[in-house]
Amino acid sequence: MILLEIARIFFKLGLTSFGGPAAHISLIEQEIVEKRKWMSTQHYVDLIGVTSIIPGPNSTEMAMHCGLHRAGRWGLFVAGIAFIFPAFSLTLLLSWIYVQSGQMPYLDSFLFGIKPAMIVVIAFSIIKLGKKTWTTIPNIVISTLVFLFAALGYSEIMAVLIGGVLGVASRYLPFSSSKLFSVALPVLFFECLKIGAILYGSGYVLIAYVESVFVTQLGWLTPGLLLDAVAIGQLTPGPVLTTATVIGYFISGFPGALVATLGIFLPSFIFVLVVNPIIPKLRSNNAISGFLDGVNSGAVALMLYVTIRLSFQILTNWQSGVVLFFAFLLMWYKPFGAGAITLVIGSSLLGRVLLLI
Repeated sequence: MILLEIARIFFKLGLTSFGGPAAHISLIEQEIVEKRKWMSTQHYVDLIGVTSIIPGPNSTEMAMHCGLHRAGRWGLFVAGIAFIFPAFSLTLLLSWIYVQSGQMPYLDSFLFGIKPAMIVVIAFSIIKLGKKTWTTIPNIVISTLVFLFAALGYSEIMAVLIGGVLGVASRYLPFSSSKLFSVALPVLFFECLKIGAILYGSGYVLIAYVESVFVTQLGWLTPGLLLDAVAIGQLTPGPVLTTATVIGYFISGFPGALVATLGIFLPSFIFVLVVNPIIPKLRSNNAISGFLDGVNSGAVALMLYVTIRLSFQILTNWQSGVVLFFAFLLMWYKPFGAGAITLVIGSSLLGRVLLLI
């Protein structure tokens, strides 16, 4: 049954997708476009561009788009829920352990090897998507400019929109070719819903919104608890926005975790449901098609910028370099049909062993 297939695929992706939105999008591309050929690379790139300019978590919305493309509205909900559920469950478990013990579980050494591996995954995806996107001089110029805008500190959404505007212009230029607090759950739901509805860029932008609402305005969390919530969110695979699950648990236990998760992700289901059907029609309009090309070029450029920035943060010792080389060999040769699970488990165990040396 198609829905069971979608549930199985995105549950697996949600369970193995470490490394943030760029890595998630790369892993989804490998599973949906390269392996199963549910859609063309061009359509997948268009979806990346659209998710870059609408609110919500990019990688989760990409999962929803793929589910909708494969099996309609039910596919959208099944893919979205299956992708979110593993991270929700794991962050909920870690939140409970944290509240009971008062400290973070010692998992960093097992996750050490995963981070360099995700750099390789993203790099391979950028090469593949770049071959489809960077096919004209205007698109290459747009990508370069968006990369520079991001490096200079412009917001992601601003950089991508600039890419879209330049893409339109290029079509008309000559060269174109544990319960710590007790609060009303409806308030928690509304605040998370509001954040989910206006959140642009990657899930990491969530931290700024949460700090403003729950720490500064409402005073429900201390800065220390917020940082611990972010750390727990980083220790689990899947969408970064499940940090909201931890925050909800800190504020109002299991009901708070459930309400916060529902509120933060609900807008994405609605946005994808509304936007997805019109994407093919947009290609028929020359100006909008140029805008999409510009946005797509900018989105891939942003992935490249994020990958380079993360590389400097992650590749700080010889052990991480060894894991990166190991992940490169797995991605390049794919021995024994190695996939995402093999990459995650193998890199994690190798990282753990190397840290003991």
